[in-house]
Amino acid sequence: MPEHRFGEVRWLASVDSTNRYLLDEARAGAAEGLVVVADHQQAGRGRLGRSWEAPPGVNLLVSVLLRPTVPLGSRHLLSAVVALAAADACRVVAGIDPGVKWPNDLLAPDGRKLAGVLAEADAAGGSEGPAPVVVGIGINVGWPGTDDDLPAELVGRATSLSQWTADPVDRTLLLDRLLDALDPRVTALDSAAGRAAQADELRRRCVTIGSEVRVELAAESFCGVATGVTEEGHLSVHTSGGSRTVVAGDVVHLRPVAPGYPLSVDSGPAGASD
Repeated sequence: MPEHRFGEVRWLASVDSTNRYLLDEARAGAAEGLVVVADHQQAGRGRLGRSWEAPPGVNLLVSVLLRPTVPLGSRHLLSAVVALAAADACRVVAGIDPGVKWPNDLLAPDGRKLAGVLAEADAAGGSEGPAPVVVGIGINVGWPGTDDDLPAELVGRATSLSQWTADPVDRTLLLDRLLDALDPRVTALDSAAGRAAQADELRRRCVTIGSEVRVELAAESFCGVATGVTEEGHLSVHTSGGSRTVVAGDVVHLRPVAPGYPLSVDSGPAGASD
């Protein structure tokens, strides 16, 4: 058994949403650390209610239940540490080192989307102690195998680990390495110094920094240059009207952040998110 908080893993053949499943378990009093994995999601979703669907049994669809003591303003770091831990796992298991696209994606070296993260909180909680937060991540492991697997609107925007390694990727091993990497990162969020260290790593691995971006909010959109990530995990953007801090929103890369990245990589439904 693993020597960390994520000791109970429930692997389901099918579920509507791994996040929804864990939110229900949290309301029933489930403790921090419960993990649910599904071979197939009937109603998987990403940010802004976007839906997506992959064939059963090919990708890693996992959610973890946390009961954090993180200050409310730093809650974005919860999804950030899951993304960082997943990047660690991809590097160890598949030999690929993804970049983190703010706010919730992992990108392969060519800029295509490899994974997506979705965090959901429930103030009701269902038990004493900190309110639960469920963080889900979907990593494209075996699908898409080629661009022929994708609808036309996703061609060139989504990829999978299988496209980057000659050997099959074991989803169970990938999950184990993700949870191993995640546990100390969650522990770090209990202290101001630990949160600062995680934010600093997010800065180092965030491919959005330095890019011209379009930020799409519920009531407006604006363009600028992403200049950094705050201690709380929020995105700093320099615009013609001055500097703005983005707490939540969709971000479109309008210019490449590094050689090899395409001119436009957005955070649409190009991969798994929940």
